[in-house]
Amino acid sequence: MMETKVKTMMTVTKVADGYDRMELKEISIPEATGDKVLIKVAYTGICGSDIHTFKGEYKNPTTPVVLGHEFSGQVVAVGENVTSVSVGDRVTSETTFSVCGECEYCEEKQYNLCPKRKGLGTQQNGSMADYVLAREESVHTLPDHLSYEGASLTEPLACCVHAMYQKSQLVLQDKIIIIGPGPIGLLLLQIAKEIGSFVIMTGITKDKHRLDLAKKMGADIIIDTQQNDLSTIINEATEGYGVDKIYDASGSIQAVNASLPLMKKGGTFVQVGLFKQKMNALDIESTIQREIKYVGSRSQNPFDWPIAIHLLAKGAINIDEMVTKIYPLSEWRKAFIDVMDGNEIKVLLESNNGELNERKKV
Repeated sequence: MMETKVKTMMTVTKVADGYDRMELKEISIPEATGDKVLIKVAYTGICGSDIHTFKGEYKNPTTPVVLGHEFSGQVVAVGENVTSVSVGDRVTSETTFSVCGECEYCEEKQYNLCPKRKGLGTQQNGSMADYVLAREESVHTLPDHLSYEGASLTEPLACCVHAMYQKSQLVLQDKIIIIGPGPIGLLLLQIAKEIGSFVIMTGITKDKHRLDLAKKMGADIIIDTQQNDLSTIINEATEGYGVDKIYDASGSIQAVNASLPLMKKGGTFVQVGLFKQKMNALDIESTIQREIKYVGSRSQNPFDWPIAIHLLAKGAINIDEMVTKIYPLSEWRKAFIDVMDGNEIKVLLESNNGELNERKKV
């Protein structure tokens, strides 16, 4: 049984394609049946893909749809087939809501590659709401000492784990470039420093406060590429060989092309950030002549989540520095504007009028 008699909830919904076309909308609370779990949402992080959706740059396959996929909360109801989680559990969830279960990707639990996959916040109603429905297999219980705020970082961190552990196998002796000191770039940085790699973080002049934060978080070198010569600094740091790996978290084709000639021959470039446009002019010459492995990294899969939760629980991720502002769900538009202005790191929306706000506890 659900803990409340309330039948409706407030949501942040993309009502149609195009710029904005979003509103605070009241809808029915979904029911937990079968293998589904109903979660009372504590916090939802605003992702770069949510901003692309707001701007109409990322076409959702389904509208209207409630946005949000980086979240934490408490289980309030479970379907009749659920056995691994219980009402009252503190949880987060993968974004996968349903898959075909038959393709070779599903057989290997590479759910992020299933052609029939439906994800929370894109094809299925997400967590910018008071309640969100998730499938049992996607739900992860939280360690007691990991806060709901910290747990809301699990999904973006899992994406970074996917890029660094599955798609590139980052190791101790690697010298790497991370392009873009936004939330994803800073999470990549903290994973890399936990491993012990030598990290060069690049950004532009307007990123100064984020670059300074990257230095505080352990970046060995920070570079404002609008004020400094990137190639000179990289060549000095690598004795002319170039870096072993590059992770782009900016989605800027100009930044990508500027870095490709600075990669060690035979190195690996991992594309994590999303570009605004589908087609981009890539420096293929450098890719060929340097025998660069250019690898796409899409979202995350079940293997990334336990690692992400472990990193958060052990304190490898500076949660206080990452979460810089929290808005109530009703002020979602102010929150989106803050993210677009670029002055914050990670902005969270707080659901249920802060009922699950653990800082209020004595």
